[in-house]
Amino acid sequence: MANSPESSDFTNIQLRIKAAVKGKQPEALLPFVGNEHQDMPEELMFNAKSYLQLIDDTGCIQRHDKRGAISLSSEQLLNSLNIPAQNWLKMTAEFTTIFKGPVGNTQELTTYCEHLERKRRQGVANCHRWLDCS
Repeated sequence: MANSPESSDFTNIQLRIKAAVKGKQPEALLPFVGNEHQDMPEELMFNAKSYLQLIDDTGCIQRHDKRGAISLSSEQLLNSLNIPAQNWLKMTAEFTTIFKGPVGNTQELTTYCEHLERKRRQGVANCHRWLDCS
């Protein structure tokens, strides 16, 4: 557990923060689209500022010494991803206890298993519960 996103070694957020300080995009990570309405599946469907705000909000909520809340902009981002804020908070706090295999909505999990020629979709119930739209 790191004290801040900047000090969280071996994470995407650390790479993004270091690149953002230089006004760049990390080469190893997908770029942000910046426009949630564009149809560009090879890029993340939100902008870097929204992503960094969501990470900051999530970190503040998880701290015991300084409570925070999901901001309106982060809640809007989660809504655009069809993830209820309560599900997001539960998943970020208990990810490794909730998920034991591949993670994604059931459609993505099915595609993943078909690609690997797997007959069973491990963890499909939890993926459906936490990641599928209701």
